[in-house]
Amino acid sequence: MITRNGKHILPAGLLSLTALACQGFALADELQPFEASYSWQWHGMTVAVSTLKLEKREDTWVYRSRSEPRGIGRMFSERPTQESILRVTASGTEPLSYKADDGTSSTKRDVDVRFDWLHGHVTGVYEDTPVDIPVRAGLQDDMSVQIALMVDLLRGHPPAQVLLLDRDAVREYSYTREGEETLDTPLGRVSTVIYQSHKQGSPRVDLFWCAPAHGYIPMRVEQRRLGEVQWTMQIQKLKRD
Repeated sequence: MITRNGKHILPAGLLSLTALACQGFALADELQPFEASYSWQWHGMTVAVSTLKLEKREDTWVYRSRSEPRGIGRMFSERPTQESILRVTASGTEPLSYKADDGTSSTKRDVDVRFDWLHGHVTGVYEDTPVDIPVRAGLQDDMSVQIALMVDLLRGHPPAQVLLLDRDAVREYSYTREGEETLDTPLGRVSTVIYQSHKQGSPRVDLFWCAPAHGYIPMRVEQRRLGEVQWTMQIQKLKRD
């Protein structure tokens, strides 16, 4: 994403600014709807299959996720779903609303928040915590942050940091490029660039193997704690419009 301020420039810089804005929107147009399925592996065992779908609705995008248990995962009652409605502008990716439901009767993991960029506030409920905080440029939710990374990579300026909503607080994550790797996937051999996300002071890091030939959709996502792999998402299917 990662920023969101529309700016009006005086005539002296209008021509160059218009060119940059047009370039930004052209690159934003490279973001294409898709549907991808991933297998979740926890300590080497497949525990779930997640399907992520990005759809275009006029001037907004809808990004949804649903997960179904597999194997030992069937022992748990959760059937989590998430939805982020967002827009992509010349200045970045802006979430408009975010909802999450773990599929149980409990609300302790449910989220329903709205981002009011006009009035500068995020409001709602996040895991039973009331939310009413100022919105900050670059702020993302758990779903929109994935699209924000893709958009920034498509535009050729990968983020150095991302701000993520976490209950009634904002957490800052650094992003660093870790290298390149060609993966053997159900889609064939796919070249990827690897990015790492890390919150200062946390023992955990997230790694994303993003495929330039597929619009930087991740082919693999992995979380590590003190160097040990905790869980992995591996792509199984991909459909792009």
